Amino acid sequence: MPVLPQQSSRPGAPAPRRTPDATPARRTALAEGVDRLRAAATTEPGRLRAIGALLAVLVVAFGAVTAWQTDSRATAADDVLHHSQPLSSDAADIYRSLADANTMAATGYLAGLQETTATRDQYELDIRTAAAKLVTAAANADPGSSSATTIRQLNELLPEYKGLVESARANNRQGFPVGGAYLRAANDTMQTKMLPKAQDLYKNENQRLSADYADATPYPWAAIALGVLALGGLAWAQRRNYQRTNRVLNQGLVAASATTAVVLLWVVVGHTVARAGLNDSYDHGVKSLNVLHDARIASLKARSDENLTLVSRGAETHELADGTVMDAYDWGYDQEIAALGKGLTLADSLADDSAGRGPVAVANSSMTVWIARHKKVSEANNAGDYQKARDGVIGTGDATAECFKSVDASLDKALDHETKEFQRSAGDGLDAMTGLTVGAAVLAVLGAAGAVLGIGRRLSEYR
Repeated sequence: MPVLPQQSSRPGAPAPRRTPDATPARRTALAEGVDRLRAAATTEPGRLRAIGALLAVLVVAFGAVTAWQTDSRATAADDVLHHSQPLSSDAADIYRSLADANTMAATGYLAGLQETTATRDQYELDIRTAAAKLVTAAANADPGSSSATTIRQLNELLPEYKGLVESARANNRQGFPVGGAYLRAANDTMQTKMLPKAQDLYKNENQRLSADYADATPYPWAAIALGVLALGGLAWAQRRNYQRTNRVLNQGLVAASATTAVVLLWVVVGHTVARAGLNDSYDHGVKSLNVLHDARIASLKARSDENLTLVSRGAETHELADGTVMDAYDWGYDQEIAALGKGLTLADSLADDSAGRGPVAVANSSMTVWIARHKKVSEANNAGDYQKARDGVIGTGDATAECFKSVDASLDKALDHETKEFQRSAGDGLDAMTGLTVGAAVLAVLGAAGAVLGIGRRLSEYR
């Protein structure tokens, strides 16, 4: 067995080295804080402080979320009333102005040297209106959007169309038949390029309007849920206080509960009223306006096709499904007058008062007379009596021009009425949310302060 060397025991010999014990790691501030909170939670003052902090956070969070959600809905409601719906109407006016300009151009061409100043002035007004509305639409369109592209294309096509119309008029005044070709080219530019693009712009603006309605009408469920949770927490704190002290009321907690309840009630009632107003503005305003705009456009296109039937004199044809060939513009008139009739029927069903139904009824009566007179015009034209057909369209007697003017004026009156109905209902919806954003924030701060003061009063009893 090996013998282990013995340590020297002589005096003055150095002591053997020992490995020092590891120093305990210092705890993090977070861990120490958690421990202090746990220790505090074992005492009533500590629990009260935690309850007060939690109640204050709940009430403030309720106020902040309420202010945020209410502000976003109020902004969307304001956009509905002051931006998207007016822009949608502007887009419809662009379409109407272009279609009416085309109608006036054809009417003036038919009149030839007898073209009235009123017809010429109306054409110029339509062109200026379309140009001005395009400027407004361009200013409100998002850069690079499809609407911006459509507006740019319409601005490029407008002078081209005007040039073709002026060429048609110049040749017509000199008696050159080529004027009719220029007018048909202008009409083709309008019907196949400009009006479809104007229709796309109208659809885009309506989609924006629908999106604003979708943002403005939902209930602020997150805010409502936080409000209910905050009220529940305050009720629990007051019940706990009663069980420990037999005191029925704590003034601070009561004040916090009252402000929270006021905000919650304000949110629910305010948004309910706002939703009712906005939904009413859509159901009895926007829907009616869209139908009336479509009906007016159909009447304008029918009038334009009626005029062009006499201008083209059979140069353009359309083959029906059964193989029958008829004048293309006469066929177009039939399609548009049918669309007008359907539109007027729908507009009558949407109108919710006599002021809205009255103009629609007048337009419907005028359309019925228009159809009867147009039938006589077609018979004269098919019989080769061009002068009689022309007088039946733009003459001063029982001409279809009177019917068209009556339809157009009646639809304009109906549009004006429904616009006011929309503005009233949408305005009521927006007013219902007035002050709610700021009010909710202020009351929430007061409620949180009340909760803290109420808990603080209990804490003072432990000092």
